[in-house]
Amino acid sequence: MVIRNKELKVGIALKKITMSYNGRAVLKNLNLEVNKGEFHVLLGPSGGGKTTILSVIAGLIRQDTGDVLIGKRNVSNLPPEKRRIGFVFQDYALFPHLTVFDNAAYGLRVKNIEESKINQKVDYYLSKVSIEKEKGKLPHQLSGGQKQRVALIRALITEPEILLLDEPMSNLDALTKETIGNELKSIQQEMEMTTVYVTHNQDEAVLLGDRVSVLNHGKIEQIEAPDELFYHPKTKFVARFVGAKNILKARVIEINQHEAVVQVNNEGLSQSVKIRVKKYPIFEKGKEINLCIHPEKITLKRENEAPDANLNRIRGKLINKTNNGNGLKATIDIGGMELHAAIPKDLFDFNTYENVWVCFAPDAPHPLCGKKCRAPETRRKCLVTTQVDRL
Repeated sequence: MVIRNKELKVGIALKKITMSYNGRAVLKNLNLEVNKGEFHVLLGPSGGGKTTILSVIAGLIRQDTGDVLIGKRNVSNLPPEKRRIGFVFQDYALFPHLTVFDNAAYGLRVKNIEESKINQKVDYYLSKVSIEKEKGKLPHQLSGGQKQRVALIRALITEPEILLLDEPMSNLDALTKETIGNELKSIQQEMEMTTVYVTHNQDEAVLLGDRVSVLNHGKIEQIEAPDELFYHPKTKFVARFVGAKNILKARVIEINQHEAVVQVNNEGLSQSVKIRVKKYPIFEKGKEINLCIHPEKITLKRENEAPDANLNRIRGKLINKTNNGNGLKATIDIGGMELHAAIPKDLFDFNTYENVWVCFAPDAPHPLCGKKCRAPETRRKCLVTTQVDRL
């Protein structure tokens, strides 16, 4: 979904939220804005605070400090039923004694909607997810995917202002996940409903998110559109969590007009490795930096192949390869240090323990500076360090 900047309105705002359980801080002075109509994904490992954020937004638990705003309303002191929120739980939470139709209709009946309108609305929503033929069945007669569709419709049918989903597809197979994900995204866009979706699954984040927030021990480490997040992580935690394991510790030894030269000095590295890197404004000669290279940015060349002057190359040995769907994951030892590459199958023709060149363009590595480098220049942290707190 494309939302132009001038049209952005706040759907949800969490301001300086703290939350502790038994003396353990779960959320730490957390700030988050979700745009109106946005599909926002909270991504992170178990225990990072994702479900707690949903519970605070919904009013199921009360934060220790801070405010929760939905639109312009401060709902911090309102009970859940006053917040106009739909919630889809991980375990579906369907009423086992009610049919599909009655589960879907439950929220409307609580609101005393007349039965003819309930029938019309339930049939409409069940048809949206292709389970209208199952409306007379009980939950135990349904597949996991069908149960998930009923739980989704029950949350949507009252047309809440906010939709919250807590790892709703964690128990489904990959094909069902993709199908339901596409259905959910289509309905969400049609209704322009502000949605917050919790997951630890990177594929779900890419499939669904307009933006993704990565959580680490109660703090948001980075908020980006999915492609930006996965290919330009800003911290070691985010890089490793999204699968970008190649982290180079380096020192800037030369700065030119458009590029810099850095000396890689990771612990255990036995060979001298110098590479050319796109020039970033934060670079200074002699400065120690961390660089990340996404595995998909790396290609492999045979030892006897002619070098490409436009690419960096590092001598190494292929020590492992594993099948990864349409591609192969390769691990290369470059002399006491491992690098990881993701290579399409039709481009992979290497044998284990073969000597290879690890190749990548100068713009493949990027600094793990914690700073958003693609903001407008006047707000770019790596250019104006005094503006760190403004972004």
